[in-house]
Amino acid sequence: MIQDIAPHTYDPTFRKKAPEEQDFVLHYEYNKVMLLRQGEGYVIPTFRDLLDEEDVRPGARYLFCIDDRAYYLVTDMKVPEFGGYVMEGLPVFRTFEPLYQAFAGITGSQLYRWLQSRKYCGGCGQKIAPSEKERAMVCPECGQTEYPKISPAIIVAIKNKDKLLMSRYARGTYRNYALIAGFVEIGETFEDCVRREVMEEVGLKVKNIRYYKSQPWAFSDTEMIGFTAELDGDDTIRLEEDELSEAGWFTRDEIVEYGPYISVGHEMMKAFKDGKI
Repeated sequence: MIQDIAPHTYDPTFRKKAPEEQDFVLHYEYNKVMLLRQGEGYVIPTFRDLLDEEDVRPGARYLFCIDDRAYYLVTDMKVPEFGGYVMEGLPVFRTFEPLYQAFAGITGSQLYRWLQSRKYCGGCGQKIAPSEKERAMVCPECGQTEYPKISPAIIVAIKNKDKLLMSRYARGTYRNYALIAGFVEIGETFEDCVRREVMEEVGLKVKNIRYYKSQPWAFSDTEMIGFTAELDGDDTIRLEEDELSEAGWFTRDEIVEYGPYISVGHEMMKAFKDGKI
């Protein structure tokens, strides 16, 4: 999955650290990221790459480290017109190589969206400022503290003997088959969320809900919690058409493989196809 970057090591520890020339620059504009063309692909630029264009180090905000290389968010800069710099949509990180750089790029975008949406205090309306001791935004007037947005969600592989339930979303640009998923509501356990989402989206009951694994999914600011479950009773699908365009039961041979397996959902689909769940 996208966070499985070994032998590289991700370190989210908060630091006050000045950027060095070999550190990486993450610059986003809405749903796009600045990349540097290299050969037939792209790379994340470093501060050294930008020295001939603009010294952006004074306004850089430290985000995290992978191994001994730091990644910084730079918001106040112009994308160079020459030298191979381009703005690409964030889905580029679904197939970006190497994988640890894909993880860095999409994780940085989650922090960028959080900072863009937390410029003013939700309590008193004053402009808020970065904390000096942790990854947070703090209101100097009333002291309210805002931490990065992380939304818990479930995704579930539902088995019906030798078949797996798969669906397609009704909206958005992602058109491949996927598993049933949804965000956890206030006061809900993960298991209750599985039951509710399955009933709401396809009108089915499930049993034997078991934890599979979790993953950070920065494309939607989500911590995704994966489960397996078994059909409980009638297998007739009653589609929630506002959420899904189609859903059905698929045998192992009918399941389409969508590599690379960067998501827990695709990993579970592959595991079912291979007879492992």
